[in-house]
Amino acid sequence: MRSENIPFVGGPLDGRVLPVLVGPTGLPPKTYEIPVPRDDGRPPEVHLYRRVPGPAGRLGLPRGWRYAYDPEGRSAEGPKWPWRKRRWRKDADGGDAGGGPVDRRTARRPAGPYRDQPVNDAT
Repeated sequence: MRSENIPFVGGPLDGRVLPVLVGPTGLPPKTYEIPVPRDDGRPPEVHLYRRVPGPAGRLGLPRGWRYAYDPEGRSAEGPKWPWRKRRWRKDADGGDAGGGPVDRRTARRPAGPYRDQPVNDAT
């Protein structure tokens, strides 16, 4: 497996450069989780770093990658497939935060082509 030395910015690994395995396309993972063990027997604390473009080179293009510390520590929700609709997050009261899309399973279809006329299935 191939690896690249990637700098870490912020958090407990600020300023360190660690070798990170790259995938078949030559890119490092989008997120990098680092578990830190605790002495009191509780589960380890997990620090999350997100991949961001590296510093700009002579032509203004990013050179390589670096990992920036994410203090919220939430990992990605998963891949975003182009054929799936976005899932809207619920607000604290349980309602739609942004008036999201209607759920296709519970949405009602109109009765007929002009909504006032019933559908004639006896054709």
